Amino acid sequence: MVLKLYGNPISIATKHVAVVLHKKKIPYELVAIDFAKIKEPEVWVKQPFGQIPYLDNDGFILYESRAIARYLEAKYPNQGPKLVPSPSDVKVTALFEQAASVEFSDFDPFASKAAYEAIINPVLFGKFLAGDEITLADLFHLSYGELLATGGSDLLSSKGPNVARWWKDVSSRASWQAVKDSIPASL
Repeated sequence: MVLKLYGNPISIATKHVAVVLHKKKIPYELVAIDFAKIKEPEVWVKQPFGQIPYLDNDGFILYESRAIARYLEAKYPNQGPKLVPSPSDVKVTALFEQAASVEFSDFDPFASKAAYEAIINPVLFGKFLAGDEITLADLFHLSYGELLATGGSDLLSSKGPNVARWWKDVSSRASWQAVKDSIPASL
């Protein structure tokens, strides 16, 4: 049976697995999952967090892109190039694990945040959360956002330039300034 990779063709995590499959020349079939359907029951049955990708190897289901990549290397050690060093070479393995840890802990979280902030967030949301016009979705963030700021949290101003820009815009509006400290008795 050909391996089945369930994921979205533009998903970063799906691409992590696909590049390993290609590098090792492992035949597979991509079963494309629309992002809008990720939380559907058929995905939850295979992936308890409702995320992609996951791999089906003749009924053996594995999720998490890095776990899948390591599984593929272990299952197909003689197919394509060796992507993980031999455990018998302790120093080389230690350096590999160090590099893998750096990628996971120090590169990926920051790169994903930067990519989301620079590319995905503006495309998905535009100027405001639901597009180019302010909506209730924006206004409903104000009360807790202000409470966080009053409590000393910089969560909304430090989440990245697009979030900071959005927060500054919505929280400085006259309608919010009129009610943020005390709701007037009448209008």
